Amino acid sequence: MFNLTRNKSHLVGPNSALPGRPDPIKTAERHFLTNRPLKSPVPDGMQEAMFGMGCFWGVERVFWQTNGVWLTMVGYSGGYTPNPTYQEVCTGQTGHNEVVRLIFDPDQIKYQELLRMFWEGHDPTQGMAQGNDKGTQYRSGIYTFSPEQASEAEASKAAFSPQLEKAGFGPITTEIVPAKPFYYAEDYHQQYLAKNPEGYCGLGGTGVSCPIGTGA
Repeated sequence: MFNLTRNKSHLVGPNSALPGRPDPIKTAERHFLTNRPLKSPVPDGMQEAMFGMGCFWGVERVFWQTNGVWLTMVGYSGGYTPNPTYQEVCTGQTGHNEVVRLIFDPDQIKYQELLRMFWEGHDPTQGMAQGNDKGTQYRSGIYTFSPEQASEAEASKAAFSPQLEKAGFGPITTEIVPAKPFYYAEDYHQQYLAKNPEGYCGLGGTGVSCPIGTGA
């Protein structure tokens, strides 16, 4: 049973998380825009990245519009509950974040450029929230797939933090951790704003430029 009175601004621990289920929930078979298999393996020469920036509807649209990004998908990661549903994630009892997973071609776009888009595309100082969306599922997160990605992510945070401070923002609350298992969100969440162009998008940045990749 869901604990509907639980404070959703505090991360649940592994012993208190919902049990989930052994089998994946149903999702889309193909990307709504590209028709590529949504569960495609990472092609040779390409890499994956994963970010949490608030409601994943708007975040996915930012990245599917980006040259060099080969495939996007939304789902849940960073928590404990296996194969969660959206309803379960919304209770705050899974530990999961709403994330966007990308497959990208590093010959066309560097990971550092994806990091710049991440930092400038949302407010990474809000803790367990993003705009009007409150709860641990909306936290800022970079989920890395290699030591190189982790190093670049930490360096980008160090570069951006003083810029935010100068603009009057508080400390960065973004978690930078190795990627945990990614669980696909339900069919209707995939490429939601392509299917519903007037749908909700709570994504908004700080207006502060991130200096990575500029020589600053």
